[in-house]
Amino acid sequence: METPVFEEIDPASDCDCPGCVHWRRVLPHSRAGRVTAHPAAHRALALAAVASAALGAGHAVPAAAASHTSHHPGDVSAGEEPDTPQGGKAPLHGPAGRPAQPSAAPRVSAITRTEIIKRAKTWVAAKVPYSMSAYWSDGYRQDCSGYVSMAWQLPGNEWTGSLAQFAERITKEELQPGDILLFHNPDDPEKGSHVVIFGGWTDSTQTSYVAYEQTRPHTRRQSTPYAYWSNSDRYVPYRYKGVTPEEPAPEPDSGRPGAPAATPYPGAAYFGPGADNKYVTLLGRMLVARGAGAAYASGPGPRWTDADRRATRAFQLAQGWTGADADGLPGPRTWELLVTGEGKDVKDAVAGPPPASHGVPGYPGRAMFRPGASNAYVTRLGRQLVRKGFGRFYAVGPGPRWSEADRRAVEAFQRTQGWRGGAADGYPGPETWRRLFS
Repeated sequence: METPVFEEIDPASDCDCPGCVHWRRVLPHSRAGRVTAHPAAHRALALAAVASAALGAGHAVPAAAASHTSHHPGDVSAGEEPDTPQGGKAPLHGPAGRPAQPSAAPRVSAITRTEIIKRAKTWVAAKVPYSMSAYWSDGYRQDCSGYVSMAWQLPGNEWTGSLAQFAERITKEELQPGDILLFHNPDDPEKGSHVVIFGGWTDSTQTSYVAYEQTRPHTRRQSTPYAYWSNSDRYVPYRYKGVTPEEPAPEPDSGRPGAPAATPYPGAAYFGPGADNKYVTLLGRMLVARGAGAAYASGPGPRWTDADRRATRAFQLAQGWTGADADGLPGPRTWELLVTGEGKDVKDAVAGPPPASHGVPGYPGRAMFRPGASNAYVTRLGRQLVRKGFGRFYAVGPGPRWSEADRRAVEAFQRTQGWRGGAADGYPGPETWRRLFS
């Protein structure tokens, strides 16, 4: 009996038959997990060997004839997940490219919102490249649904068609950092399906938000119009079932009279324009107790305002901090000093408007001039622009809410100074402010 001749076929790497799609999905691009030959060729070798043994030498089956069955793009064999731009369901992968044992049923583990955002930021910092077939060092697939699976710490890699089973549907008004906005197109999963992580509103009008998303070329964090740039009406808000409340954990008092029980820092996502939560109220009350009450026209509340920023900055300046350390946004160290009663109190009226110099009003800071900002400095800026001859950009008189008219007027003024590019972006910095008011 002659030994049958077997021919291995090494197809092009972009083959889109279901076999190639399946193996590209379950085997990451690592040396231990790389498959060089077409998966159908391996199957054909085994089938041909069995067939030749059964039929005898006179009926040898050429393996090459069955090596690769042609499929039209988009065809999916029974039992396989669709090849969507979000990838399919898959287990986690280790560094050696070996899949972990998949869970028998969806498992929901407890996680806080702060932890979700913290995990999401790790991929932003690493600029993880987008891929439907590659897996990052933490075992999660490098596409949008793999990114959410990672942030939520799910036991496997989900896709847009399965993420909803781990979550509950909510309304736009209920969105909080760590929730997601999901668009799954069941009729044509390859058309538009996507998911992003909600990082908080960027303004009080709730027209834009910070989105953490995995997209080409790599993970990004950016301000995004609600609900998304495209197919906006088809994105649905969801909340992970495992999110746990971050209630303050009572701890021994610091010993300072009137100091509150220590409360863990909830995370930067709870402070800044658009924030509305109990931690903003708690921050304001602690700042008032430390001497920064002059910044508030009325008592501190849950919605973040310019008063909160000025009061926080006053406390930071009282510690001797400058620059980015005194930006008016509470970080872990600012929070620690407030809840423990340590550090220096605000003794001077530094929480008020910045001092004037040579007739020029003090520059209040960049945070006063950005989408969602609403304060007296925006009105003052607009009126000065009108006086300088840039009133043509305003359909109505300048007001306290930052608008596109303000930005265009500032940009026009900057260009008259001979500035171009990033120096004429329409957002007033210290030098723009000085020249405008001098």
